[in-house]
Amino acid sequence: MIKQEIYIIDCEALYDILAEIKNNLPFDIYHYIDENEISKNFESNKIDIKKSLFLKEEKNNYFHKNSKIDKKQIIQITDMPIDIYSLIEKISIQLIKLRYNYQSKVILKNYILNLNSREIYKDNLKLKLTEKEVDTIIFLLNKKTPQSIKILLLEVWGYLNDVETHTVETHIHRLRKKFLKTFNDSTFILSYDDGYLID
Repeated sequence: MIKQEIYIIDCEALYDILAEIKNNLPFDIYHYIDENEISKNFESNKIDIKKSLFLKEEKNNYFHKNSKIDKKQIIQITDMPIDIYSLIEKISIQLIKLRYNYQSKVILKNYILNLNSREIYKDNLKLKLTEKEVDTIIFLLNKKTPQSIKILLLEVWGYLNDVETHTVETHIHRLRKKFLKTFNDSTFILSYDDGYLID
């Protein structure tokens, strides 16, 4: 499978960290000093924008002004120090979304998930999902083992506080209830002692 691409703008320290583990990453990484350098590659079509993500510092507004780049393709580095594993997971989720958006649909189990409209279909039935519900499904879809509430809380919600664990439980409960009501499916998201899984 062709790897998708991450472009890190003016964050040399972050690039150096990721470069040390690049052989284990599911994406390719590139570093540019500033927007002028990367804009030359846009103009010469050396960068496939559709399959790329751009990591930048919050102060850099060039990418938000570029009409060719979807805002969902931009990840702002706002908090220092960075939890590198959480960042890699966030990047991976966004790349999965990009890849599926490009393909226009995700097929999972007996369902078709449209990431653009945030709707999931089965037979002639349709269910509207929230953005966080889509993120949860995409995250669980790419895992082979049950994911704990703490992992979901950190990776999907970005929370670090254990007090917020009820947020995940309530969210998953409502999502499972939606699937039961719309599709009569009580096993779409499986619940285990050690977490949740889509199998």
